[in-house]
Amino acid sequence: MERLSIQGLCKNFGGVKAVDSFRCVIPDKGIHSIIGPNGAGKTTIFNLITGVYKPDDGRITFDGVDITGKQPHVIARDGIARTFQNIRLFPEFSALDNIKTACHLRSNYSVLEGFVPSPRRGRQERDIHDHAMELVKTVGLEDRALEMARNLPYGHQRRLEIARALALKPKLLLLDEPAAGMNPDETRKLMDFITEIKERFELTILLIEHHMELVMELCDYITVIDFGKVIAEGTPAEVQANPVVIEAYLGAGA
Repeated sequence: MERLSIQGLCKNFGGVKAVDSFRCVIPDKGIHSIIGPNGAGKTTIFNLITGVYKPDDGRITFDGVDITGKQPHVIARDGIARTFQNIRLFPEFSALDNIKTACHLRSNYSVLEGFVPSPRRGRQERDIHDHAMELVKTVGLEDRALEMARNLPYGHQRRLEIARALALKPKLLLLDEPAAGMNPDETRKLMDFITEIKERFELTILLIEHHMELVMELCDYITVIDFGKVIAEGTPAEVQANPVVIEAYLGAGA
């Protein structure tokens, strides 16, 4: 089953082609990676998928529905959640409250009920609390649930950001450089964690990552881009042996 299909995606910033006729098909319940040198356009592609940017051309289809150019909150409700290259938590909120902020996207009580308590609001708030607590436990932060996010160690903040994305109950999870800034031991634990949440929540995962050990061991399929264009795609073994990929990363002399 096809989860996400991207065809002919283009995005220009002034005279610079950040994404140039990008294509990618991601099947359901796999782990797919987009890799490429710095400045290749990877995060721009994530921003196009999630509605942060509107494409100049091309089509993005999610579960057979065209989501091209939709608003970010609509795409999130449709079932796509993401993390960011630079962690974007609410630093003065507790770990638990950071997750609750995402849970509220799926609440449906009225603005009036936000000020005047009602049975419906009470039920939904209890459900949100219970769901957030379950996710805190899932990422191993139950003993720090009430601690402010800014006081958590870096690796815990990464896990918290993933938990907040999971609060949206996504079908597709986009991870933007989840191993950035991590040491080898933290990276290994992250790999195990990603595999665990993929199975537990029956997710399809699309990730951007510069840590090649993580990519080659974790991913089923890889798309390689350079200057916004696809230059190679295939299994990890196929990509590792591709001379075009080697040249893009190491130069023609390699």
